[in-house]
Amino acid sequence: MTQIQKTALVTGGSRGIGKAIAEDFSKNGIDVVVTGRDKERLRKTAEELETYGARAFWIDADLGTDSGIDRIYSFLKEKKLEANILVNNAAIIHLSTHLIDFDMENWQKVINVNLIGAVKITKLLLPSMVSQNYGKIINISSIGGRRGAAGRSAYRVTKAGLISFTESLAAEVKSSGIDVNCICPGSVVTEGYVEAFGQNSIENDHMMQPSEIATLCTFLVGEDSSAVTGAIIDAYGPSNPLFR
Repeated sequence: MTQIQKTALVTGGSRGIGKAIAEDFSKNGIDVVVTGRDKERLRKTAEELETYGARAFWIDADLGTDSGIDRIYSFLKEKKLEANILVNNAAIIHLSTHLIDFDMENWQKVINVNLIGAVKITKLLLPSMVSQNYGKIINISSIGGRRGAAGRSAYRVTKAGLISFTESLAAEVKSSGIDVNCICPGSVVTEGYVEAFGQNSIENDHMMQPSEIATLCTFLVGEDSSAVTGAIIDAYGPSNPLFR
C-alpha cells in the first residue's frame, strides 16, 4: 500500500488552539499550511513549525470573504499542495451582547467566518481528498455549541451549526475514505479568549491548555482513529459542569 504524505490545512493556525494543533501535527511528521489574517504572526509560526522537521507554509486570508477562500485555493495550486487533512478552527469570539444591541453587520461577520467560511474551505478541499480516497476533517466547535446562552447568540449558533455540519458531511463522504469529526472544547487559555473575556477570565481552575485539544486532533488524523467518524467529542476538561 502506498504511503500517503499527510498535508494539513489549519485555519486560524497562528495562535491559540490552531497553533497548538499545527505544532503537534508538525512534530508527528505532517506538513502544515496555516491560515490567518496576521502576516507576521503567520510567518513566525511557519518558521517555528519547520524546526520540527516537517514542511510548513502560510497564507494570509480572511475566511469570511470569498476573496479569502480564493486566495487559499490559488496558494495551494501554486505550491502544488494537496491538503488531505483540514482543521476548521478559525473563529471570531464576540463580546457578550444581547441581540437587541447586536450590530447585524458584526453578527453576520461571525457567521461568515465561523460557519460559512468553514463550509466553503471544506468544499474547496473535498475533491482532492476524494481523488486520494483519503481525508481527515476536524471541526472545532465548543462547549457553547451544545446550548445557547444570553449574549452569545452569534458565536453559539455557529458552533451548533458545525456540530450538525459534521454529522451530515460524515455521512456523505465516508464511502470516499474521508473521516469527519468534531471537537467541542471547554474553556481554553488562548489570546482570543482573553480578548473577549479579559485577563481575569483565565485565572481560575476551569481552564484547559491548547495542547490538550491538539493531542486529540493528532489522534483523530492518525491511523488508530479509523473507526471514528461523525463523532462529536466533548473535551470539556475542568469546564465540565459535572465536575463543578
